Amino acid sequence: MNDKPVSPRFSRRDFIKTTAASTAVLGFPAITRAKSPNSKLQVGLIGVGGRGRGHVNACRYEDIVALCDVNKNSLQGALRTAPEARTYKDMRDFFGKLEDIDAVVVSTTEHTHAFATLPALQAKKHVYCEKPLTRDVHECRIITEAAAKAGVQTQMGTQIHAGENYRRVVELIQAGAIGPVSEVHTWVSRAWGWQTPEEARRNRDIISTQDTPKKGMPVPAILDWDLWIGPAPFRPFHTDYFPGPRWYRWWDFGNGTMSDLGSHRNDLPWWALKLDVPLTIEPLSGPEPYHDIAPASMSVKYTFAARGDGYPAVEHTWYQGTEKPKIWHTAGIPKWGSGSLFIGEDGLLLADYSKHLLLPEDKFKDYKRPKKSIPPSPGQQAEWIRACKGEGPKPLCHFGYSGPLTEANHLGNVAYRAGKKLEWEPKKMKFPNAPEAEKYLGRSYRKGWKLA
Repeated sequence: MNDKPVSPRFSRRDFIKTTAASTAVLGFPAITRAKSPNSKLQVGLIGVGGRGRGHVNACRYEDIVALCDVNKNSLQGALRTAPEARTYKDMRDFFGKLEDIDAVVVSTTEHTHAFATLPALQAKKHVYCEKPLTRDVHECRIITEAAAKAGVQTQMGTQIHAGENYRRVVELIQAGAIGPVSEVHTWVSRAWGWQTPEEARRNRDIISTQDTPKKGMPVPAILDWDLWIGPAPFRPFHTDYFPGPRWYRWWDFGNGTMSDLGSHRNDLPWWALKLDVPLTIEPLSGPEPYHDIAPASMSVKYTFAARGDGYPAVEHTWYQGTEKPKIWHTAGIPKWGSGSLFIGEDGLLLADYSKHLLLPEDKFKDYKRPKKSIPPSPGQQAEWIRACKGEGPKPLCHFGYSGPLTEANHLGNVAYRAGKKLEWEPKKMKFPNAPEAEKYLGRSYRKGWKLA
């Protein structure tokens, strides 16, 4: 593909330097202090269509001072909620004026998340970023480290984490209801990505694409396509990429089901079992990797070392699309379309977003559940807003938690694309047994876009 440059502008590094210099001259504090009780947060939102519409609504009782989107219609819609907010089309221009912003909400497409999040963190602004946190492992590590350095309040948008069901499952697992857990299976039937025409006819729940469009289409008047492409290699506009969720399936933009729904589904075993960094990642099934499109169906197995507090080594296997664990076909397991099955020494726990079961049910019919120990959440956005204002605790999906989770999801895609079991050295960000797979950890960017 042609590496078509964006319109000439100074790079992100340049505008961060400019912003930092302006801050020093004007005497603004280097870090936003906690707001006094009952005061309003000054919020800027980047990406205000799709999920972004919900975030505009969630911030409506704060002061929304800036809105940014490459889609004119999305901006006009957001202005109905925040009519006095200044507007931007290019996020790099948004970051040229930060002195009146306390917090930034990022709801752009996945491949530009890091480019909206990093400069906000470097300017020491609180950040809420939709899931997945980044497009790839390299970006994820940059954002996780920048968040730790900034010392601000962060949250990744995994809204299911705020639900009561996940809390009850975590309490059961951590109370030892099914004994030590050494095996977990997580599957999701809804998927998007590459599959054959025959598979597409058979699998109605899967949003599929067979090939890269050969020709472009006229760009809608409402859209700045060049800015939508952003740091990715340029390609002509096509409705196979825009609007969402069509972009999910392309490696350049969304990285498929694992990257997107893994943020929600893998969150539960990650939380319940206190998982951290995988030792190995192994592809188990899936079609031959396609250069441009993520697979609709595949499975990947992770191994994790033993953790403290009695958590043994564990194998966690992910399945998407038509793939299911063998135990799913067992008569005693309800045939839920999506869920996680925890296998412990003393029983099983099956969980979905809104429900869970201890199995076998006869064994646990008189089981006395542990006392609730995880406080209810006011909602993911409210959790973050309260923390930003000094009115609540640190959000549970802060980047120190959600960064490593996102990184692990991306590593699953890396293993699938590499086609072999990978041994992971997290500090060096290397695969000692497969250095050729390291090319999938990140990528170079188009002229005019930098991440450093």
